[in-house]
Amino acid sequence: MDKIKLTIDNKQIEVEKGTTIYKAAKELGIYIPVLCYMNLEGLNIENKPGGCRICVVEVEGRNNLAPSCSTDVWEGMVVNTHSMRVINARRTVMEFILSDHPKDCLTCAKSGNCDLQDMAVKLGVREIPGQEYAEMSTYKIDFSPSIIRDLDKCIMCRRCEMMCNDFQTVGALSAFNRGFEAAVGPAFEMELEDSTCTYCGQCVAVCPTGALTEKDHTRDVINALSDPTKKVIVQTAPAVRAALGEEFGMEPGTLVTGKMVSALRRLGFDYVFDTDFAADLTIMEEGTELLDRLTKYLSGDKEVKLPILTSCCPAWVSFFEHYFPEMKDIPSTARSPQQMFGAIAKTYFADKISTKREDLVVVSIMPCLAKKYEAQRDEFKVDGNPDVDFSISTRELAHLIKEANLDLNTLPDEDFDKPLGESSGAGVIFGTTGGVIEAAVRTAYELHTGKKLEKLDFEQLRGFEAIRKATIDFDGTPINIGIAHGLGHARKLLDEIKAGKSEFHAIEIMACPGGCIGGGGQPLHHSDTSILKARAEAIYREDAGKPIRKSHENPYIIKLYEEFLGKPMSEKSHHLLHTAYFDKSKKIEMS
Repeated sequence: MDKIKLTIDNKQIEVEKGTTIYKAAKELGIYIPVLCYMNLEGLNIENKPGGCRICVVEVEGRNNLAPSCSTDVWEGMVVNTHSMRVINARRTVMEFILSDHPKDCLTCAKSGNCDLQDMAVKLGVREIPGQEYAEMSTYKIDFSPSIIRDLDKCIMCRRCEMMCNDFQTVGALSAFNRGFEAAVGPAFEMELEDSTCTYCGQCVAVCPTGALTEKDHTRDVINALSDPTKKVIVQTAPAVRAALGEEFGMEPGTLVTGKMVSALRRLGFDYVFDTDFAADLTIMEEGTELLDRLTKYLSGDKEVKLPILTSCCPAWVSFFEHYFPEMKDIPSTARSPQQMFGAIAKTYFADKISTKREDLVVVSIMPCLAKKYEAQRDEFKVDGNPDVDFSISTRELAHLIKEANLDLNTLPDEDFDKPLGESSGAGVIFGTTGGVIEAAVRTAYELHTGKKLEKLDFEQLRGFEAIRKATIDFDGTPINIGIAHGLGHARKLLDEIKAGKSEFHAIEIMACPGGCIGGGGQPLHHSDTSILKARAEAIYREDAGKPIRKSHENPYIIKLYEEFLGKPMSEKSHHLLHTAYFDKSKKIEMS
């Protein structure tokens, strides 16, 4: 490519044509403050609207200041990133932003982790001139099942819009109004619950202020733990153990499984269980469903629905209910591990400990905000009582641990309780893209062929490419597998199915970048995809260290079927562990 020579702060550099001033300065180690700009390298996600103007610089020969994040360099360009004119402009811009921003920092959910607050400190803003004359714009706060939207705190960075539209192609968020009344949302005065929002939470993960935050359920959990009439049990998703340590100063990718169990016991939970157990259960049901469809297909049944699609991700389920309802008979009917756990906990386990369903409180710790929405879906309730009472995020758990004055770093490692705490390595890898289908392959291969797998690590199913393809040899029967993470990439695979051009027998889809490890409820990774990769590596390390690495060999799963369920896809297991999907396409018309 063509090379461009330029000078930034008296330092010369040569960069490729098309490089922005901001990126060229970064290569020189020159700091330019940014607010609306965001770059998720490796995932092809870049937000550079140049809207906030915090990143302005002075360019020789240009009268007005240039937004460095969206201005490309040219040959011989001379840039000054920190002249007095630039410094004054940045402060003035920040003062304008703050003049229409609430001052409830002490009670804001993003307090202590707010990009706007941090930037105001860096720019030395200590007062807002004319504040007494300014009239604040106000909006009604939107409380959805998973996400709280406070447009008073929106600064129009449009990061959320970029994630929702460009990466996820959900289209629930877009800009409306102009000037001080400008904001981002489904539509003016429309609530998220009435939109096409899937509650994936990626908007929350990138929002630099408190305009988008998760609906906090920690108070509900504290109340349950304080109620002597209730038995409170907890399940922990696989991705949580690979990220929780980051909230306590540990390096990304540090596994804290045992310390997390220890912390949960000290918080007062009566039993500490593992969602990985339910992931193994999911493989038994979903894997059996896959084999049943494949067997019919291979025997010549032209009516069988293939490819089968995984159904573990509630944001993905909501996505196809909105945009592809005519294909709702293609995904597996198996519930997600969270919901399978809740159903088993409030039947099988409740009976074991002689507790009534309504007196058993099931709490889940999830990396995902869509799990909050999923837990409230009517089909996962019995006479109004939900299978999972409360779902809290990894961030919410970290807050609870800190509030209880526990130091995760110094806690001893402890084991999960039995019987719903024993899992295989296959259950662990559910937490990363490609993990669900790899777990399914480990079991489906052995059940289909009757032969033992010599190699359990299917490297061809792993990685961070947006869409991956692999063919697995089932002892002479080639099985074509597709994998996508990010709903925008999932849409491409679904369009192929709709057009009759899909080559796959099975497809795994996860809504979030990297899968659950990049969920909207995880510790904020601040655009650093190396953190996501470190979390994935941790997941695979835990899998490799497990004595049992195939779901169908988990002795507690075997016992559950013998004592309670009968066999996979039996009438009882279908009633408790499977679900149906609904046509929500009308919400697209409303939007």
